[in-house]
Amino acid sequence: MTVVALEQTAPVPGRCDDNIADLMGRASTALREGADIVVFPELASSGYVVDRASVEAGAQALDGPLVNDLMTVSSAHDGLVAVGYCEKDDGEYFNSVVLVGPDGPLLNYRKLHLFDAEKEAFTAGEELEVVATPHGVLGICVCYDLRFVETLRLLSLKGADIVLAPAAWVGGFDADVPAEGLVQQAEAVLVQANLDQVAVVAVSQAGEHPGLRTLGGSVAVDARGRLLAGPLSRREADRGSAVIDLAEVRAAQERSARIRPRADRRTDVYGVYDGKEIW
Repeated sequence: MTVVALEQTAPVPGRCDDNIADLMGRASTALREGADIVVFPELASSGYVVDRASVEAGAQALDGPLVNDLMTVSSAHDGLVAVGYCEKDDGEYFNSVVLVGPDGPLLNYRKLHLFDAEKEAFTAGEELEVVATPHGVLGICVCYDLRFVETLRLLSLKGADIVLAPAAWVGGFDADVPAEGLVQQAEAVLVQANLDQVAVVAVSQAGEHPGLRTLGGSVAVDARGRLLAGPLSRREADRGSAVIDLAEVRAAQERSARIRPRADRRTDVYGVYDGKEIW
């Protein structure tokens, strides 16, 4: 069994030190209480910033103090922590998520699909990768990536048991935003998790920000599309946890002797290309 903590935060743009102190405290608490993996939202260290000046002010390198502090927390409790942050690398800026273990970064994912004004602030990533850990094979995607069905399909085909999906869900894509309960982004996660036979932990920012409201409603979903945790608060910071049975995730790939979603794919007719090969 893998215990995943959903740490839905409300980071304040321009207050990176406060945001990071908050997430370090939350990560320590969650790991101390028994979580194997702790997941934070997209851009959790900087707040949801998309203007270049704010991005530059809040950016860190992969080998910067944020990751070093996460290593300290992770090693103290022998767990994994995934945090969204502004990454600076060789003069470029990325909307990234780093998965950190006791010995350092296990995976550093750069968001593939940039949403709206993010296109002017960040450089898009180029890879979808997975990593084997003691708590399952993990993949990462970010927020708008979930609107492209190839994302979860490719991660699942590469062997992901659990996809960590930090987000800062906002309106703008769907016609309506429900006032309570599941947002449409979360409803889509339930469907895609079932279709791709992969567990998904989607953790959004929540709360009011300058010119923007993030929707919260974080969820964890099993590989048959069943809700394991959430939706969390639609208005403010919140936390929850989910227990994911890796054996059940892998068993979901064969629903019966004659219903086998992976084996039944028509790879002679279609496939998913990852820039290197067709799956």
